[in-house]
Amino acid sequence: MGVCAVGLDPVVLFFVFGLTAGLLKSELKLPPALYETLSILLLLAIGLHGGVELAEQASVRLFGQAALVLGLGVLLPVLAFGLLRGLRFDRVNAASVAAHYGSVSAGTFAVVVAYMTARGISFESYMPLFVAILEIPAILVGILLAKGIARDTDWRALGREIFLGKSIMLLLGGLIIGAVAGKEAIKPLEPLYTGMFKPVLAFFLLEMGLIASTQLGALKKHGVRLAIFALLMPLLGALIGGLLARSMGLSLGGTAILATLAASASYIAVPAAMRLALPEANPSLSLTASLGITFPFNILFGIPLYLLLAEHLMAWGN
Repeated sequence: MGVCAVGLDPVVLFFVFGLTAGLLKSELKLPPALYETLSILLLLAIGLHGGVELAEQASVRLFGQAALVLGLGVLLPVLAFGLLRGLRFDRVNAASVAAHYGSVSAGTFAVVVAYMTARGISFESYMPLFVAILEIPAILVGILLAKGIARDTDWRALGREIFLGKSIMLLLGGLIIGAVAGKEAIKPLEPLYTGMFKPVLAFFLLEMGLIASTQLGALKKHGVRLAIFALLMPLLGALIGGLLARSMGLSLGGTAILATLAASASYIAVPAAMRLALPEANPSLSLTASLGITFPFNILFGIPLYLLLAEHLMAWGN
């Protein structure tokens, strides 16, 4: 399997197309309302599918796995913060960027699911639950790393941003609807996360390519240190995520997906929360790293690498 095998997937080529069009200063643009709609459809589809499977597979073992994944969401931003401070970023910006890397990218999750499905690699169908779990703790850890328990933090407003923000609400809403309705009742909506999923993902990635192209210019200002972090942290996160997955007894596909989640960085939920909690942080640092560097790296090269890592971990465990 070639390292760039994911690049042959037509869905990923939409991202390459958008990135190239943006870098060439093309006039290509998608209507903002369409991007919002695509985001909603993707998050709801992921949540619904996970909820349906959660209803069938809920167990004490799954509860234990969820607790371990929650711990992963606390560990990753702490490691990212240490790495950023070692690269001489100031405390507030290091904490803000670290929060993005402790959280996850739902877009990257959608791509890795499509990648595994296209190759016939099975995985635990409750993985969307882990996406929802990993969205939350990194934001709180990032705030604590930046300023501790500060009196001036508006925890009520921040709580609303975290728990009632668009991405969390859609994921959790989909999970609950899928779990309550069950597989048979949800069948009329099944095309949302089967036949419609890849076309929606393709247009979403086209827009993400256009957005990512606008972030790359910030590298001139923020330099090589940010690029080093944005390429090193996904590899470190993937290794930790993969090792955790093996300790949890996940399948090959589940191990690769959890490694990918740990390697990804948020560019939807966390930026909104950080704007509220740490207004003094520079948002261009976080978006350049997460969306301009890490997201393209994971989409084009990382996912096959993380599958290769999962294969080695499976062989090593046996």
